[in-house]
Amino acid sequence: MENLLGLLRLRVRRGINLAIRDTRSSDPYVVVTMAGQKLKTRVINDTCNPEWNDELTLSITDIKVPINLAVYDRDTFTADDKMGEAEIDIKPYVECLRMGLENLPTGTVITRVQPSRTNCLSDESCCVWDSGRILQDMFLRLRNVECGEIEVQIEWINPPGCKGVF
Repeated sequence: MENLLGLLRLRVRRGINLAIRDTRSSDPYVVVTMAGQKLKTRVINDTCNPEWNDELTLSITDIKVPINLAVYDRDTFTADDKMGEAEIDIKPYVECLRMGLENLPTGTVITRVQPSRTNCLSDESCCVWDSGRILQDMFLRLRNVECGEIEVQIEWINPPGCKGVF
């Protein structure tokens, strides 16, 4: 991939208060799509508060393309039910990477991203320096559903031969 800027590790940590789509609970999983890529977490049975802790890696060729997350309830005999969706805008995170920071104390907050009508954040999201890496933790409010949030974390990876974001 000659246009590859880098890789983005997406940690899909957990779901919070997801919608009930079966009798008393759901069997949720997350589908992540971006620019023709499609990745999935594993299914966690019988819960509306799943703990996935799955790491998915996306190839990034354009930082303007959002990452889409859709949560589904797995069904055995019928089509899986949609449980909401969210979008991640990586531009604020990439701006932190472009600062070229080095040797900061672990835990240093580089920037704060506030929830707004133009993003899916349910709470303030911070880009934080952590042992030589920049991480961003996010709580995403699901859209087109009565309730639910997803907790995720993103981290940039610069494999050899990539253009990078600088």
